[in-house]
Amino acid sequence: MDIAFIPSPSRGVLNLGPIPLRGYAFCIILGVFLAVWIGNRRWIARGGRAGTVADIAVWAVPFGLVGGRLYHVITDYQLYFSEGRDWVDAFKIWEGGLGIWGAISLGAVGAWIGARRRGIPLPAYADAVAPGIALAQAAGRWGNWFNQELYGKATDLPWALKITSSDDGRVPGTYHPTFLYESLWCIGVALLVVWADRRFKLGHGRAFALYVAAYCAGRGWIEYMRVDEAHHVLGLRLNVWTAILVFAAAVAYIVVSARLRPGREEIVEPGAAPAEGDGAAAKSATGEPGTAKSGDAETAAGEKPGRDGTGASGRTRGTGSTDTSADEPTDKNGDKAGSSGKG
Repeated sequence: MDIAFIPSPSRGVLNLGPIPLRGYAFCIILGVFLAVWIGNRRWIARGGRAGTVADIAVWAVPFGLVGGRLYHVITDYQLYFSEGRDWVDAFKIWEGGLGIWGAISLGAVGAWIGARRRGIPLPAYADAVAPGIALAQAAGRWGNWFNQELYGKATDLPWALKITSSDDGRVPGTYHPTFLYESLWCIGVALLVVWADRRFKLGHGRAFALYVAAYCAGRGWIEYMRVDEAHHVLGLRLNVWTAILVFAAAVAYIVVSARLRPGREEIVEPGAAPAEGDGAAAKSATGEPGTAKSGDAETAAGEKPGRDGTGASGRTRGTGSTDTSADEPTDKNGDKAGSSGKG
């Protein structure tokens, strides 16, 4: 008898009048919101303009959804094109089925188009949105919970997921909640990228590459636990091999990029970040010590410095000096004694 378990929802859709609100779609929308919101904050902190992340997301998100669906349909084609299946189901994205590899790949193409139109470097944009993408995945995985899909092997652990549906070959029982494992892993990946970015000042796409590598490290063992139908290569699920190859590529990029382009981009969006030296100019305008050149203070007051370093009124610049013009003796013609008025 199961004492504790994670219950599955009785249904994956909530009807708001004539409008069906599907749990899977809601999780995807929530994930997109998180990615854009967090990415925007990080982009502004890097010196970019508010709204740029959302503008590029208008291109990246649709491309990502198409890419994710294409990857899923191609790698699991038997679910849609085998005997007894309806190929029209391949378009029913609300029923689940998005491959993260295709979503990231084609989403990057959309992001490149948007970034090119804004004249900003794609690697800098990718670094800004990397933690948000990881959190978007964390939210999106709960869509699998609503659909009672992509769970792991049978278990009687207290946090086991209880499957009640028997559709599409499901066997009711308690299983490893791999959706939960991946959701928690993605949260950890987001925190890792934020920490590493602050600690090492990652740039030129290395923060994004770290996200990819860290995600793949977790996806490998989580994928290995799943029991849903999948293609196998040399005894391993196809997605496990994909995780291994993508992990190796991401690590290689981090190493090579750090050697070829160390440091971080100084300007991520032309015209957004203040130009170098603006701070010094602002201090000079306020007259802070050490910021104005000799004679600047007098010039600002309308007085031109003389050749001997005194102002036109005869004041010296030494601390505590006074105007002595009124104390100098004069001769009978009113000329100051010792002056060279006659030349």
